[in-house]
Amino acid sequence: MDKVTEIKAAVAAGVAVLTALWGWFGWVVVLYVACMIGDYLTGTAAAMRKGEWSSKEARDGIWHKFGSIVVVLVSGAADLLLGTIIEHIPGITLPFEYTVLICPVVVIWYILTELGSIVENAVALGAPCPPWLATIIDKTLDAVDAAGDLGQGSEEDKPNESD
Repeated sequence: MDKVTEIKAAVAAGVAVLTALWGWFGWVVVLYVACMIGDYLTGTAAAMRKGEWSSKEARDGIWHKFGSIVVVLVSGAADLLLGTIIEHIPGITLPFEYTVLICPVVVIWYILTELGSIVENAVALGAPCPPWLATIIDKTLDAVDAAGDLGQGSEEDKPNESD
């Protein structure tokens, strides 16, 4: 077996092991991390191209990314709590097995946000971008927002800001 085939086999085996360990959601998280890195790098490049790069703005970008990671962790904790409640409190049953719901929606929302930012950065770098790409990302983000809004109930059920 030649080296290229051995490398391909090793990569395929590695991906298979990771998929078995992480499942589909693990790969969504990997995509989220890759998008965060891509957004940071393209944003840095766009700022450098304009001659507007500053270490303060770069640090602010890192803090922003850290904050989004905290929100993802909170959504994961909420999923864990909800799953534990459903599994261990008598009288609460669902017609399906609950594993995760909140965290994947939050991570996908962040991925779409990062993708939109990457497209904006690419345009700022001078790359042509089909107008429908940004539209598709925006509409998909709107659909994820709508799915998240379903969990809030009707307008009457929402807490009043003065409460």
